[in-house]
Amino acid sequence: MVKLDKIYTKAGDSGTTRLATGQKVDKWHPRVTAYGSVDEVNAALGVAALEARGEFASSIHRIQNDLFDLGADLATPDTGKELAWEPLRIVKAQTERLETEIDAMNRDIPPLDSFVLPGGSRLAAQLHVARTICRRAERDIARLAADEGETVSAASLSYINRLSDWLFVAARAANENGAKDVKWVPGANR
Repeated sequence: MVKLDKIYTKAGDSGTTRLATGQKVDKWHPRVTAYGSVDEVNAALGVAALEARGEFASSIHRIQNDLFDLGADLATPDTGKELAWEPLRIVKAQTERLETEIDAMNRDIPPLDSFVLPGGSRLAAQLHVARTICRRAERDIARLAADEGETVSAASLSYINRLSDWLFVAARAANENGAKDVKWVPGANR
C-alpha cells in the first residue's frame, strides 16, 4: 500500500531522484524519462475521461490504473538483486485486454480509405493527443530497453505499443465509429 503524507522532500532539489529500488539517478535518466512520458499519457487520458461516458469512461479509468502499473514497473529496474517486496510488473493479460477491446471497437468501424487527422469530436481529439504522447512514451521505453545495462520487460513494450493502437481505434469510435473522422486529403492546399 502506498502512503504519502509528505509531498515535498527537497531530495530532488539537486537534480536527482530515486528509483523504487532506492538507486539515485539524474532526473533526465532514460528510465525517469520513460516513466515520465507514461505519466503524461495518463494525464492526457484524465482530460479525455472528462468527455467519456459509460463503458468508454470505465475503460479509460482502467487504462489509467494500468499506466500507474507500467510506471511502477519502469521505476523498479530488474537488477537481479533480491528486493524486500515483489515488484509490480505489467503482465501479458493487460495487453490482451487492450487487444480484445480494440477488436470489439473496430467491428463497427468501416476500414480507412485515408489517414485521419486528429479531430472530429472533442473526445476523439483528446484521444489523439493521448495517442501521440503514448507513441513518444513508446519511443522512450524502447530507447531505455536498448541501453546497455538497462532492462525493460517485453510485456511493458507490448502494452505501450498496443495502447497507442487502442487510442487510435478509440478516437475513431468516439467519432461516431468513423463517421466524423477528419480525413487527410494529400496535397489539398498546394
